[in-house]
Amino acid sequence: MATLRNRNGKWQAQVRIKGHAPRARSFTSKKDAQKWARQVEGELEASALRVDLSSLDRTTVRDVLERYRREVTVSKRGEASENKRLDGFARQAWVDKPLSKVTTQVFARYRDQRLRLVSPGTVIRDLGLLRTIFEVAMTEWDLPLGENPLAKVRKPKTPQARERRLAAGELEALLGACGGVRNDWLRPIITLAVETGMRRGEILDVCWGDLCEETATLRIPVTKTGQPRRIPLTRGAAAVFRSLRPVTADARAKVFSVSPNAVRQCWERLKRKVAAELPGVTDLRFHDLRHEAVSRFFELGLSVPEVALISGHRDPRMLFRYTHLRAEDVGAKLRSAA
Repeated sequence: MATLRNRNGKWQAQVRIKGHAPRARSFTSKKDAQKWARQVEGELEASALRVDLSSLDRTTVRDVLERYRREVTVSKRGEASENKRLDGFARQAWVDKPLSKVTTQVFARYRDQRLRLVSPGTVIRDLGLLRTIFEVAMTEWDLPLGENPLAKVRKPKTPQARERRLAAGELEALLGACGGVRNDWLRPIITLAVETGMRRGEILDVCWGDLCEETATLRIPVTKTGQPRRIPLTRGAAAVFRSLRPVTADARAKVFSVSPNAVRQCWERLKRKVAAELPGVTDLRFHDLRHEAVSRFFELGLSVPEVALISGHRDPRMLFRYTHLRAEDVGAKLRSAA
């Protein structure tokens, strides 16, 4: 139905039809507002007759989330992390709302509540996944939503790109402390992260058949972007593989038979050991080693295409977010060239 009200000398008309997002518009005259409201009501009611809106009353947000989990998430490389995010959604009060009651305001309030608990980056990823889920529901499952309820939810301000690099002595301290751990794989994994710029998951997926010692290259078949790539190995990276290679290696056998969670836990314990000597190391994330590697490649004089070949970045803008050249190093180059 349509409602009219006079605000600040103008007439505002608002139309609400079940199954459609509210429409509102302001006019200088009441007559024009009434005319517009009648026209919009007619259009929305006519479109409502063509679809079965009762399905929105019978279907909850939880139903949509679980179907997405079964049909879409299960085939993703990041299935585990996305399942955790879906589990988080399942604990929200709005998850049992019927789709007919789901509005932009519901998720705007969720955004504001989450921002009090987690970082803006986490909230942006939450909203992005929810928007994708509703988009799939509308376009592939024929759920008759008038519009995506996430479409108009404002995203938090994007956090500044992280600029953390290894400080003086940190890498040496971390590698030295590896001698006191019970496993023999943490030190080579850290070394490969710095020498190759590979992500943790990429390192753990490497099989002996991916390595070509003759050309000193490594094929990375499964990547975050879905595009396999072959990278050149530094002397340090090649030495790591030589030290680990068994006398007879099955091409399908993984170089590291360890889970991502095991690496994460050992990394955190290692940092706590080193923190007594270098307190700032507690802020270092494993993924920062990838930033360090990319920055070192540029400092060696490699071009953007050459670094992108190694890192796998397809967008130069994203590559530059991983590049943190030190101003003092660039200054030294400038002075030496003078």
